[in-house]
Amino acid sequence: MAAPRVFAQRLASTMKVARPAARIQARTLTTQRMATPFQTIKRQQPSMIQASARQAFGARRQYSSEIADAMVQVSQNIGMGSAAIGLGGAGIGIGVVFGSLLLAVSRNPALRGQLFSYAILGFAFVEAIGLFDLMVAMMCKYV
Repeated sequence: MAAPRVFAQRLASTMKVARPAARIQARTLTTQRMATPFQTIKRQQPSMIQASARQAFGARRQYSSEIADAMVQVSQNIGMGSAAIGLGGAGIGIGVVFGSLLLAVSRNPALRGQLFSYAILGFAFVEAIGLFDLMVAMMCKYV
């Protein structure tokens, strides 16, 4: 039962809840009385600095299209490089397939033809995965 109450209290504290007008007026009066002239000047300074900075540099910072193009080019190269890592896995897979073929033929030379057809099938599957990976890498670069 305590969890909904805690949640409701947190929700109420984060939301802007309507407060009585008397409280708001009392707070503004007390803060105005306690503020010294130095504090009011200190509060006004950042707004004057921001206004002068906006006038000097413009409202928005303008970006060069050359920088944006360079950033896109770099991100494409990073994507292509990270996608091409899978090609190393395809090479390892091909090595494992044919290494296993040599091991199996050396143990039982009579099954050489049947094992070779299985090895070619495994090679085709591994090579297909490598080609899919290469296709994804090229898509990262050129699309």
